[in-house]
Amino acid sequence: MRRRSFSIISLGCFRNTYDSEIVAKRYVDKGYMLKEKAEKVDLLIINTCGFIKEAKEESIEAIEAAIDWKRKNKVREILVKGCLVERYRDKLERYFPEVDKWEGVEDFPKKFVEREKLTPFYIDFLKICEGCANKCSYCAIPQIKGTLKSRPVEEIIKEAKELDKKGVKELNIIGQDITSWGKDFPFNYEKSPFEGKDLVYLLKKILKETKNIPWIRLLYTHPKNFSDSLLDLIANEERICKYVDLPIQHINNRILKYMNRQTTKKEIISLIEKIRKKVPEVCIRTSIIVGFPGETEDEFKELVKFITEVKFERLGAFIYSPEENTPAYNLKGRVHYKTKKRRYDELMRIQREISHQVNKRFLDKKLAVLVEEETDGFFIGRTEFSAYQIDGEVFLKRKNLKIGDFYEAKIIEALEYDLIGE
Repeated sequence: MRRRSFSIISLGCFRNTYDSEIVAKRYVDKGYMLKEKAEKVDLLIINTCGFIKEAKEESIEAIEAAIDWKRKNKVREILVKGCLVERYRDKLERYFPEVDKWEGVEDFPKKFVEREKLTPFYIDFLKICEGCANKCSYCAIPQIKGTLKSRPVEEIIKEAKELDKKGVKELNIIGQDITSWGKDFPFNYEKSPFEGKDLVYLLKKILKETKNIPWIRLLYTHPKNFSDSLLDLIANEERICKYVDLPIQHINNRILKYMNRQTTKKEIISLIEKIRKKVPEVCIRTSIIVGFPGETEDEFKELVKFITEVKFERLGAFIYSPEENTPAYNLKGRVHYKTKKRRYDELMRIQREISHQVNKRFLDKKLAVLVEEETDGFFIGRTEFSAYQIDGEVFLKRKNLKIGDFYEAKIIEALEYDLIGE
């Protein structure tokens, strides 16, 4: 009897990738055969992203492509699930009757569940929490995923130990805001009104219970929750990558207030100074939103001046996307798209120059490189200062390197985003 085949297209963030692996395992357990290519399968699953305009457009394009494949008999059934469906299910069902099944987001598994890997063998993700309680005014995540839900320590450790046994070289700790982990746990008021488990407590447990994972990377932290104890752990623990993912979104106090970021320009500057003093070799990655409602030219110039002075090692920018049912959606003073695009382009041009300057600091240094692929006579890898599929890479002109292994490389050339080593 022929085994039914399926493929899965996972869009959006690493949290979605994690969920897609849970879904993939469910179908493998049903007897389906997982195929890498999305064409010529019995079932095509699309795990959508519905966070901002560009993500929604990408998801719609993927659905349209899948329907086209179905018409050409390359795909028999289509299942569309995830964030976009959670937000717009009724509309999607009307627009795309060719889709066979619709599902919302995955229920967050607080207990450890096996996953079918969709990423390379040497890298993995550990989702420690889902949803968010920060209530940023522009963000639709609470509508999609609900409020903060932290996984219990024991279940996280169980999964971390399993990944440790499998020989994972890089473990990414993920969640909407991992620095909020544990804040929804009940406190024991008999002992102390402040007693509770936080991210530092969890990381220490992970470090103690795993012995073989060389790189542990922390993704998605919030400036208002970034503690001194977390910074101390990053500084002193060799296995935690010297990489701080710290989205600030803006620097002008009025904009920060309307974004409900619960932090100020002074606090952000102080935190960045502390991080760089404590971890001199650190790479800080941030994200910025341009064109938030009411953002004036002077407020944008303040942001540009700040970016130019601080010189973030890594920076991603987003054009503000008005999202229905978020507090910011009804704010007055929407910025024209052309203005938003001009501001975005200017910011990215400035950051390109900064990135080139920053990369020059690595010249003649020897760095550990995790090799990930071979192409055009080069092996390509990353240092601990770059996240998987997000940041710049290191090109190594050398034969017979092994994918998934670490090599020491001397950096001989610095490009705008990438490095060349030998």
